[in-house]
Amino acid sequence: MRPDAPGALDLDKLYTARLHAARVRPYLATALFALHTVESRLVPTMAVDRHWRCYVSPAFVDRTPVEELAAVWVHEVSHLLRDHHGRSDRVARERGLTGPGERLRMNIAADCEINDDAFGDGLVRPEGAVEPVSLGLPEGELMEDYLRRFRLGPYTQSLSWLDCGSGADGLDRDWDLGPDGAHGLSEQERDAVRFRVAQGITGRPGNAPKGWRRWAEEAFHPPQAWRQLLGAAVRSAASGSGAGEDYLYGRPSRRSAGVPGAVLPSLRRRPPRVSVVIDTSGSVSDAELGSALLEVAAISRAVGGRRDLVSVLTCDAAARVVHPLCRAEGILLLGGGGTDLRTGFGKALRARPRPDVLVALTDGQTPWPDARPPCRTVVGLFPRQHASPRSPQVPRTSGISSAFQRLAKECGAWCRAPVCL
Repeated sequence: MRPDAPGALDLDKLYTARLHAARVRPYLATALFALHTVESRLVPTMAVDRHWRCYVSPAFVDRTPVEELAAVWVHEVSHLLRDHHGRSDRVARERGLTGPGERLRMNIAADCEINDDAFGDGLVRPEGAVEPVSLGLPEGELMEDYLRRFRLGPYTQSLSWLDCGSGADGLDRDWDLGPDGAHGLSEQERDAVRFRVAQGITGRPGNAPKGWRRWAEEAFHPPQAWRQLLGAAVRSAASGSGAGEDYLYGRPSRRSAGVPGAVLPSLRRRPPRVSVVIDTSGSVSDAELGSALLEVAAISRAVGGRRDLVSVLTCDAAARVVHPLCRAEGILLLGGGGTDLRTGFGKALRARPRPDVLVALTDGQTPWPDARPPCRTVVGLFPRQHASPRSPQVPRTSGISSAFQRLAKECGAWCRAPVCL
């Protein structure tokens, strides 16, 4: 599949193939017709850049049947929708992967992620398409997982021609028109296309493969920087009006001068008291409990290091003992039964002095109070895996979107600061 003799690009055949691709994969139609075609004799087959241009070899179009061209259209646009260029750049930085060889490996891994469930149902497998089984790899994993499973060698030697462009692995090519070239999509336009495709997939559940359904859910509920969100939510709750405030006579109010014979107290701010309710039910793993203890230590830093102002309560179906915070590692995390955090909320609020801020760390599988607690409340949800067999090693925060929806439905308006842990 290498470039052949020069010839004119057969646009009729190319666009017929795109129309066929849109008919058999209607949820991808918005993305397919958002691609701008650029004729190029430098590309082996078809390739894309991160600006949604599709570079096409005339010789490749001439020798490829329309049905296979349709599959290539779907394959190339899948690279862009799944942000393989951005993910490849992140992986390269995190793992120190440099050079064309590593980028080729990323291209192969990205192809494995796409091709394991791309074909069939009206879409023909194109000649030379890379599939996980051809490399002795399991199906249903992500690009990042496949990268850990293989190296360039005898099994991949026949794939040295493979080049889906910078849109697949993030490495610029000589034929790329770049960010200032014609007919590229802006970042906002690219996001709009992804959103429309995700809407099409979620609007007709069951028509798309599991990989695309997972992608669509993540497009609506992207992973979040939960540590920053939790810290900001706690700081906001601790510094809000009414938190850590009380009237004291230690320094009389300046308004006392207007009331002869009376001493009025002044409103003073003190560090807020924080009560942390940790879900220790059987559905919470040891790793999640360990992360909860790390967040308890971070919460104590958020209130100025005053550990005497932070208390911890463990709760499954019943509330346990309220622990004053000395060392986070010394807290006994008792539980293992069912889940009902309402008992934990009630016990925390009955403590004296009552907390100014209530933080609940849970998996979300619990009944919630009917009314808003009488203090500022932050709920942090542990991540949950997708039900899909894809990438069981990699936690994805979007998998708890159903827990967020249930939380929002059951809590009404009182829980204003939910955070993905």
